[in-house]
Amino acid sequence: MARLRRTAAIQVKAPQDFGAGVVFIAIGLGGLIFAHDLEFGSSRNMGPGYFPTILSVLIVIIGLVVALKSVTIEGPEIEEIRLRPLLVLVVTMLLFGLLIKVAGLIVTGTLITILAAYAQPGVRVRETIIFALVLTAFITVVFVYALGQPLPIWWGD
Repeated sequence: MARLRRTAAIQVKAPQDFGAGVVFIAIGLGGLIFAHDLEFGSSRNMGPGYFPTILSVLIVIIGLVVALKSVTIEGPEIEEIRLRPLLVLVVTMLLFGLLIKVAGLIVTGTLITILAAYAQPGVRVRETIIFALVLTAFITVVFVYALGQPLPIWWGD
């Protein structure tokens, strides 16, 4: 009588963690591929490939840990992809790139903060405008004045 061998399949208990682990591993491997022809160097005399390689290895390790965690600990299912937040945030990032040199930091920052609020339904207009103005003022103070970044503050700067 032939014996049937029973194989145990790995069961993913946390699909979100598994997906995140796979993405981390892919990003880390991509970094390793791009950095493979850069000189690594040593800890004492770092080459241009030292930091990207170390960082990529750490990202792969994080991905492996997260993926392994997904088969041991219960977690939530993968949620449905919502297009509205994705599209609104992509549009605001593109607008920032297009407007920052033309309109300046204050106008661009305020505009994209207000638009980004519409990624979710139920926007409170007054609160959003106040938040946009405070955030833009903070960003202007920190990046332009404190850090000395060469960002135009107003259009025409």
